[in-house]
Amino acid sequence: MKFNSVFDIIGPVMVGPSSSHTAGAARIGLAARNLFGREPKWAKIHLYGSFAKTYRGHGTDLALVGGLLGYDTDDERLRKALQLAEKRGIEIEFIEDSARVDHPNTARIIIGDEAETLELIGISIGGGKVEIIELNGFELRLSGNHPAILIMHNDRYGAIASVTSILAKHQINIGHMEVNRKDVGKEALMVIEVDENVSDLVLQELEEADHIIQIAKIVS
Repeated sequence: MKFNSVFDIIGPVMVGPSSSHTAGAARIGLAARNLFGREPKWAKIHLYGSFAKTYRGHGTDLALVGGLLGYDTDDERLRKALQLAEKRGIEIEFIEDSARVDHPNTARIIIGDEAETLELIGISIGGGKVEIIELNGFELRLSGNHPAILIMHNDRYGAIASVTSILAKHQINIGHMEVNRKDVGKEALMVIEVDENVSDLVLQELEEADHIIQIAKIVS
């Protein structure tokens, strides 16, 4: 494994005990909340592999729920996340899933409210780093370490160009981009990691671009 700095080895500033089982879990939960765009009313959390075996002892359950509440890795409120979620009326269900997965620290989070639901699969890869590998059935690779916008759109000619032209106009540099679709001509998903947080004005302009259905963002 290649480390870019000493902080990749020792992990982030966090409420312990584990960078992979606690800090990483909090970032997965926070990514789900950010992509949902608000606090959910309920959550079903499937835990796999090592997560399923040790989640209570390592605080993975607290971290995932804390992330859903909007708490970052160093927020002391993570320790009381389950109690705080109950006070807010959020229904939480943990499921120890025995299905085989490619990574031992895997969580599948399904959250929702009266309006919509979101399903996300995330893995904690060590040192507090995570990857989001699936969103609402679309495969992707999203680190969560950089600002990003996720754009659901109709698979039509010109959709990608309309988005990239708006970002270029506002001098927003694209660090990584991928596009995934379930079938030709159906819904598709653009995942764009950028070098700076995208303002609400730019997001509004993107929402009005050709063939765009929905936009979510992750801030850094």
